[in-house]
Amino acid sequence: MNGFQQHFDEGQRPRLNKPNSLEWHGRFPRNEIISLLDVNRPFNLAESTSQDLTVGELLDMAGLDRIRDLKLGYGTSAGSLALREAIAEGCGVPAGQIITTQGTALGLFLLAFEICRSGDEAVLATPCFPPSRDCLLGAGVNVREVKLSFENGYRLDLDQFDASLSSKTKLVSLASPQNPSGVQVSRADIEKLLVLMERRSPEAILFIDETYREAAYGDDAVVDSFAALDARIVTGASVSKALGAPGLRTGWLTVADADLRARLAIAKMNTVISGSVLDETLATVLLRHREGVLASRRRLLAGALQELALWCESERKRVEWVRPDAGALCCARLRLDAFDEAAVSRFWDLLPGHDLQLASGTWFGETSRAFRLGFGYLPRERLGPALSALSSVLDAAIA
Repeated sequence: MNGFQQHFDEGQRPRLNKPNSLEWHGRFPRNEIISLLDVNRPFNLAESTSQDLTVGELLDMAGLDRIRDLKLGYGTSAGSLALREAIAEGCGVPAGQIITTQGTALGLFLLAFEICRSGDEAVLATPCFPPSRDCLLGAGVNVREVKLSFENGYRLDLDQFDASLSSKTKLVSLASPQNPSGVQVSRADIEKLLVLMERRSPEAILFIDETYREAAYGDDAVVDSFAALDARIVTGASVSKALGAPGLRTGWLTVADADLRARLAIAKMNTVISGSVLDETLATVLLRHREGVLASRRRLLAGALQELALWCESERKRVEWVRPDAGALCCARLRLDAFDEAAVSRFWDLLPGHDLQLASGTWFGETSRAFRLGFGYLPRERLGPALSALSSVLDAAIA
């Protein structure tokens, strides 16, 4: 039984979920990452976003002085041209190749729903953001997982991909940077994967979730989007993570194939009709000011990552981690030589009493020893106290 078949009560100790029992009859599997929408403890280390942008900060940006004149009618099927032009600047593809969606997960769902038919398969790199798997299942696709390992730093295992691809494969899905690890996939590995797909699954599309791509650290260079690399690649991203505006619910797909793009526009019309013109207007202004917004956030992320690295070093006998390449998140794990199974259970049970929140590895397809630790969501002055509280939980769990 894999980690996706377990869930947490408000981020606490895992308990078994029986998807075939009377507990759950939904088409989409239940995953307790949904608790992050309802629970926000003072020391929230579960979130993977940088700090939330405020409406006031957005309204202070140039270009919103005429927001009162915006007519709240329907948007266009592909998304507003101004928004797609702003997206195109960051992706390196023409605006005509972009279709907006209500977040990246909806884009992936529509992509899978449109290109996969009964009996088709999707090959998915895990651990991953739960909706990246569950929206495939909700679309009726057979999912074959390629499990990346903590021990190998969550780097792509191309041999596993080769063994998983077949003529039934219509979609290959991965993220760069990954969620929950923040590890980026190299251009060389993507090129090798495309060669494998050409040989084993010539009809397949490669979907790359780039939601965290622009969340670099300090002066680190931002890697180029994969959008322009190959016509078989569809990328997805949003304003949610790096820019701190998940409440705008504005994401997008880059789709080189005109026929597929038209089919996705029809799929969008039949599910959400169009994007919100208000959200898309605000997202356009935000993207036009992306460099100023991102620069300050990258400095904050660099400082927070340094503080986290020092904490991980101080806790190296009890906790191990994979250092991320980008994003406000990383994957950490309770060491096997320090925590037996009972101590792992105590660890999760103790978190709420210390006002702490973590994202369990089981949400993403990992074990309960692993957890996603978000280091960019809390204000800098609260990150240190949150990590100290986490050390206190480690003390109590093995006492």
